[in-house]
Amino acid sequence: MSTLPENQPVDMRWDGWGDPARAHGLPGGVKLLLTAMLGRMPKAPPAPRLAEVAISTPPLPDADLAALATAVGAAHVDTGHDVRLLHAGGKSTPDLLRRRQPEQVAPGAVVLPGTEDQVAAVLAVAGERGLAVVPFGGGTAVTGGLEPAAGPHRGVVSLDLRRLSGLVALDDVAHEATFHAGTRAPDAETALAERGFELGHFPQSFEFATLGGFAAMRSSGQNSAGYGRFDAMVTGLRVVTPTGTLDLGRAPGSAAGPDLVRWFLGSEGTFGVITQVRLRVHPTPEARLFDAWTFGDFATGADALRRVAQLGTGPTVIRLSDEAETAVSLAQVGNIGKALARGCSAVVLHEGPADLAAARREATTRVLREAGGTPAAAKLAAAWDHGRFRAPYLRDALLAAGVFCETLETATTWSNLHALKAAATEALAAGFADERARNRILCHISHVYPTGASLYFTVIAGLGAEPLEPWSRVKSRANDAIMGEGGTISHHHGVGTDHAPWLEWEIGEAGIRMLRAVQAELDPAGIMNPGALMQRTVG
Repeated sequence: MSTLPENQPVDMRWDGWGDPARAHGLPGGVKLLLTAMLGRMPKAPPAPRLAEVAISTPPLPDADLAALATAVGAAHVDTGHDVRLLHAGGKSTPDLLRRRQPEQVAPGAVVLPGTEDQVAAVLAVAGERGLAVVPFGGGTAVTGGLEPAAGPHRGVVSLDLRRLSGLVALDDVAHEATFHAGTRAPDAETALAERGFELGHFPQSFEFATLGGFAAMRSSGQNSAGYGRFDAMVTGLRVVTPTGTLDLGRAPGSAAGPDLVRWFLGSEGTFGVITQVRLRVHPTPEARLFDAWTFGDFATGADALRRVAQLGTGPTVIRLSDEAETAVSLAQVGNIGKALARGCSAVVLHEGPADLAAARREATTRVLREAGGTPAAAKLAAAWDHGRFRAPYLRDALLAAGVFCETLETATTWSNLHALKAAATEALAAGFADERARNRILCHISHVYPTGASLYFTVIAGLGAEPLEPWSRVKSRANDAIMGEGGTISHHHGVGTDHAPWLEWEIGEAGIRMLRAVQAELDPAGIMNPGALMQRTVG
């Protein structure tokens, strides 16, 4: 079947991040800092153009395509070369490095249902015909959960939910909004803003991710200190599974058995397809007050964030960069002199009605001063706000310059935070040393709780022309260290295929059996996203 222009996610670069028009080279300050850190790196060879890439997996047979066309209409079943490659994975660094290969694996067809009934019909066709189904939202996943893995099935259908989009209802008394799951986050915020509301969920993937993807991955946004994680915002879901449809979340509180909504938050498309999300929203903030702070070292800054979280002074955003990340951040705004100095930077945002935001700001300021913080130039916070969604574009520029760049994240209690940071850093450093790769390891705290916080690591290294296998060894070593030191295998990136081998370590053998039992009930043929979340057998 022919490629349809309206089906193509043309706003997402196929072999990098985001809008191709916003791609950029390395800032001068970053180039200088990289040379000081890593030495000169050989420039990566140019990636093949989209049209030059061969697909090793054939399109689905005509009989399968005809059955899918009956389910959604022939205009919404696509086997075009470009569209299939655009659905061949997510946006992790390994995903993007695989996009540089001359031959790649892709789904056998991309199917775009426009209604919940059509989603159910596609799952029925897939079950009857032995096809795996990989739900596809914005395509921003970074742990391998969008790999077109067929498992024991004959082929793979990428189920693109972009047509299942838009605001369904807004309850302006209860402050609840219901959206179709394929709604992109910016579109959701626009629809809410027209009615005086905001969701306020801003992960780095915000510009391209969907609300259904946020739910399926248990996303956590940069405003989590004020509004909570995405799973805390969810008050209800509709989910289509191969064996039936569920409508969950009858009331804001219930003791009617275990909360089944929570079973699907973080299920990563392995139990079914989330088709609607009901969410807690809030009035658009009247005031947004940014502040920047510096601390002499990471331990002092982390203790300051702990005090803020435990006292509940109410910042919407509070994040702390360690010394290495602070240096790179300063280099990006051209301050290479300060970038080579030591110290840690923090960004704080207070939002809400003007008087309440100001009172919260005053309370947080008092705590940070007492904890050893020093106010810094407000332009540093403004620079962070202005560039908060640009980091993935910088990664593309680094990869093009021959510098490997990737992230990993975890979380633990405040009492264990520094031991976990040290263990993960040491494992990464030892792994890179074994690979004879000069490197720099950056870290920040961006999500805080009364009992603990997340740790988000960014690594840059010279791993050579073929970095996938060396990075796999380094990442495996770091994952072992994270689990061994009591951290979680993922705070918000999810499990996907990359972390599936560590899930049993996290939840135990009994936990794996519980998940498999639910899969067996909802998806007895095992068609839903095989390989993601956990390694499983069907039958």
